[in-house]
Amino acid sequence: MHVVLAGGGTAGHIEPALALADALRRNDPTVGITALGTESGLETRLVPERGYELALIPKVALPRKATPELITLPGRLRGTVKAVQDVLDRTKADVVVGFGGYVAMSAYLAAKRSGVPIVVHEANARPGVANKIGARYSDFVAVSTPDSKLRDARYVGIPLRRTIATLDRNAARPEARAYFGLDQRLPTLLVSGGSQGARRLNETVQTIAPRLQQYGVQILHAVGPKNELPVIDDIPGMPPYRVVPYLDRMDLAYAAADMMLCRAGAMTVAELSAVGLPGAYVPLPIGNGEQRLNAQPVVRAGGGLLVDDAELSPEWVLSHLLPVLTDPQRLWDMSRAAAEFGRRDADELLVAMVYEAIAAHRRA
Repeated sequence: MHVVLAGGGTAGHIEPALALADALRRNDPTVGITALGTESGLETRLVPERGYELALIPKVALPRKATPELITLPGRLRGTVKAVQDVLDRTKADVVVGFGGYVAMSAYLAAKRSGVPIVVHEANARPGVANKIGARYSDFVAVSTPDSKLRDARYVGIPLRRTIATLDRNAARPEARAYFGLDQRLPTLLVSGGSQGARRLNETVQTIAPRLQQYGVQILHAVGPKNELPVIDDIPGMPPYRVVPYLDRMDLAYAAADMMLCRAGAMTVAELSAVGLPGAYVPLPIGNGEQRLNAQPVVRAGGGLLVDDAELSPEWVLSHLLPVLTDPQRLWDMSRAAAEFGRRDADELLVAMVYEAIAAHRRA
């Protein structure tokens, strides 16, 4: 069996694809896997690092919305669709699994023309153009949230890295807090605006950090490699405030924390929910509003808080976040609610869907 994965461009597309690849290989070490990508995407580094074949195709940008520009898309995609068809022929592909973005659009069109079955996975509550089109070509559509706008889709969650999907936060907490130089007994706030950081989160937390420390809260703050903040020396007798440029062990960061202040990307929401870590979600104020939609289901379930970017302030942290951090019962209740909402087995569920799509195609 050979599976072609289409999810290049951003980590939000690539990481779920690689998690599926890992799950497919665990299920059957002989399965062939090829990931599609372009020269400018993160996949040029991430895919080879994980040991999978990468096939590069020409890049064609997609309009973010269904506009008249879509009419010209097939013509602009002709060359890249042919490149994908060549990959499908060379690998004798049994199925194409798409995760959205410009690579997925080409893959869906090529698979349709070549008669290769399609599986679609949509990470965001509001689907992109590529997956809207891909869903028309397939009866096998998986989504990450029960609020998805794709009709007749199955709610499976987002395939996650095994270090996250199998994380036992309670068991790993002593090691995690020692790793970051944190106190084993104090409530801990994890702060991160994603791989590049978020200026508003950074400035808000650094302003309010001394007050949080006065209330016995310690902080692990990933500011992002391009968002430098002044280094603050530990104050004797006060809880630690650890500032790092990035976190290369997110599993340990999640284990060390009692709550996280973060953006609401689909992967972040899925990871926090899966490991049962409550989140205070601050949706990115640009784009089409998808981050708010990503966070709303787990917040409704009781597993987090939601605040608009414009409303995030030191005062909001003191009035909304601090009362949770200093209340063990509320932390426990929110953690349980997040864990009950989260999905740890999305990779296995998606593997089953892949096999189902192949079997249905062979019976047809």
